[in-house]
Parts: sequence; C-alpha cells; structure tokens
Amino acid sequence: MAPLVILVVVTAGLWVAGRAGVRALRPWTVPLRGGLAAMFTATGLAHFIGLRQELIAMVPPALPAPELLVTVTGVLELIGVAGLLWTPTARWTAGALTVLLVVMFPANVYAALNGLSPGVVDELWPRTAIQVVFLAATIGVFLGARGTFSPVRR
Repeated sequence: MAPLVILVVVTAGLWVAGRAGVRALRPWTVPLRGGLAAMFTATGLAHFIGLRQELIAMVPPALPAPELLVTVTGVLELIGVAGLLWTPTARWTAGALTVLLVVMFPANVYAALNGLSPGVVDELWPRTAIQVVFLAATIGVFLGARGTFSPVRR
C-alpha cells in the first residue's frame, strides 16, 4: 500500500505545483514521472534494506536464485528512477518499467496465494488492483511522452 500512497501523493503534489505556476511541471506526464520515480525509489531500495527477506520469500520456488532475482529487479527499479527523471529517456524507461511490473507480478500472486503477507491489501484482488494503477501510470507516461495521448481533452 505504501508504494501506491507514494505514487498518488507525490504525483498530486507535483501536479498542484505545476498548476500553481511551476512551468517545468506543466506537461501532465512530468508530475506522473515524479510520482513513479518516488515510488520506484522506495520499492527499489526495499530490495536491499528493510524488506529484502520478505521479497526473497515472494519469489516463486520454480525460479532459480531468489536472492539474485531480488537484487537484479531492485537495481533495475533504481535505474528506472534515473531514466524517468531524464526527459530524453523517460518514455522508453516507462515502457521498460511496464514490462518489469508485468514480469514481477507472479511474485505478488505467489505471495498472496500463499499468505506471505497477512494484510487485506496483500490479498490477490487488492494487489491486482494496485498493480493495474502502477501499469496505468507507466503506460500513461509511455504514451503521453510521445505527445499523442492526453487524458484531458483540450
């Protein structure tokens, strides 16, 4: 739940700042990129500190080297943060993060179905709904950064 809160709060704060006159935050994708960067910073760091053992436990047993997989995905998330924040790479980074979210989702399913996280938000349907929000955000940046997609009619 914390990553969702981070995404929403940071995106909303940057969007409000953009509407208040901070020109650098004007294109709608910029606040969303900032929110995603904050979220992936938190989740990427969790691969190394705080939740590392829980994340390793979430890796389905059919996959080899859970520790390595958690390390690699954490590094990829942190690289994604840099890519989101640099405008020339933001679009393709958002596309890559979309793929990464899809590839990592089976670990969330495994954790939910095996009771590895006891909270209501950690059950399969809430996890899935939250994942859809994350995917909508990354896909929105991917499509919006091209300039051909706008969620708001002009």
